[in-house]
Amino acid sequence: MGRLTIATAFACIALFSFAAPSAAQVHVNLGFNLPAPPSLVVVPSSPVRYAPRVDANYFFYGGEYYVYSNGGWYVANAYNGPWAALDPAFVPMPVLRVPVRYYRQRPNEWHAWRRDSPPRWAPAWGQRWQERRHDGQASPRFDRRDDRRDDRRDDRRDDRRDDHRWDRR
Repeated sequence: MGRLTIATAFACIALFSFAAPSAAQVHVNLGFNLPAPPSLVVVPSSPVRYAPRVDANYFFYGGEYYVYSNGGWYVANAYNGPWAALDPAFVPMPVLRVPVRYYRQRPNEWHAWRRDSPPRWAPAWGQRWQERRHDGQASPRFDRRDDRRDDRRDDRRDDRRDDHRWDRR
């Protein structure tokens, strides 16, 4: 009886220790619904595109859509969401460098800023945020995903190369 209890306890511990916690992601309603993909226009001298006919700060870069609303950033894989809150440290630098003139819903404090310059993010998010970005501690999401994709391609090439070695023998 004692061995059965101990074995059951170990089985439960093993089962729960290998169960991966699920990442909770909260989807946000940003107050607009697009019936079709909006037409996007390239921001001059930038890889970022914006939607001039959408009544929001709506951008496209690196295969993802970004919206700046109510002092925060949101990201989605599709043009109409679902939108997830994005920490400012993970907003790609090209998106942060879009000049103020391409923001359709500018906060009041931005109206005095030069329209041909990017917003002043450091005052809103603190000097420490700015320092972390320059030290490379916070890198854009797409860079890490591309690196993982390249690593997987290299692994597959190595696997295929190994398979062909066995075929020759």
